[in-house]
Amino acid sequence: MRIIVPMAGRGSRLRPHTLITPKPLIPIAGKPIVQRLMEDLVALCEEKVEEIAFIIGDFGPQAEAQLCHIAERLGARASIWQQDQPLGTAHAIWQARQSISGKCIVAFADTLFTFPPNFRLDTQKDGLIWVKQVEDPRQYGVITLDEAGVVQQLVEKPQEFVSDLGILGIYYIKDGDWMKEEVAYILEHDIKDKGEYQFTTVLDNMRAKGARLYPATVTEWMDCGNKQALLETTRKILALEAEKGHALISDDIQLHNSLIIPPCYVGKGASLTNSIVGPYVSIGAHTQVVQSVIRDSAIREHSCVENAVLSSALVGMHAHCKGEALALDMGDYSRI
Repeated sequence: MRIIVPMAGRGSRLRPHTLITPKPLIPIAGKPIVQRLMEDLVALCEEKVEEIAFIIGDFGPQAEAQLCHIAERLGARASIWQQDQPLGTAHAIWQARQSISGKCIVAFADTLFTFPPNFRLDTQKDGLIWVKQVEDPRQYGVITLDEAGVVQQLVEKPQEFVSDLGILGIYYIKDGDWMKEEVAYILEHDIKDKGEYQFTTVLDNMRAKGARLYPATVTEWMDCGNKQALLETTRKILALEAEKGHALISDDIQLHNSLIIPPCYVGKGASLTNSIVGPYVSIGAHTQVVQSVIRDSAIREHSCVENAVLSSALVGMHAHCKGEALALDMGDYSRI
């Protein structure tokens, strides 16, 4: 089994937080988005994941090393591929063609999911497409189903109603070599949809040639695309982690006359002085909170919050916030 992870976009809707850190590496309660996604997908697989192929932009050596570490911790080898031009999802997948063979999961690394508790990947099916009912299908690729529940059609961002089963960006393909051939075909013949080479076109071609693709569902779909979505996802992840009994407070934090109202994540070496933190707060490693009240917020590592009352705040790393600020959105290395 191989996992192919297109993640070349920088996440412009999350700026300024993605000016330094690519969006899939933004932490949610101490773990990067892409790490949480990979952990969940590996857990779904009953057979060993041999390789995780990351398709990235110009992220730099530090990000590449971080991605390799994520794969290695999951017992897989890592490969790094570059997408230099934003020419579409199929074009992104083509960059990792040397890693595509046999059974593959394709997972776009910009959202998180929870799966039904008893779900296991049926690797005997030709393919699975994870979907969820959406309010506005015009923003998504969608599928239609026949009477037997088999995918009948894939349509990319339809402007007229076709279906409300929105594609979530996770796919299982039994025959990765066939998938790769179909990607090559649309690139060679310059077949575009909405001006780009779309992976939905690849899957629809496979379906038309006999592949039986089936829908798969999730219990929770958590967006990470903008500030409010990221904070809401942080809230949900904290609640899920607490429900599972996972340790969220590091053993070596310094707590001086302060109160932590769960669920909260507090990273290594963080210190809280004369403060109230929580509920639903994530504090990064080595961050200092002094004389402050914080709730429903995420503060990244090596930052300082002093004499502040924060709610629905997103504060980057190496930032210094002093004085009251509500619903703050503060990037890396900033000072207020």
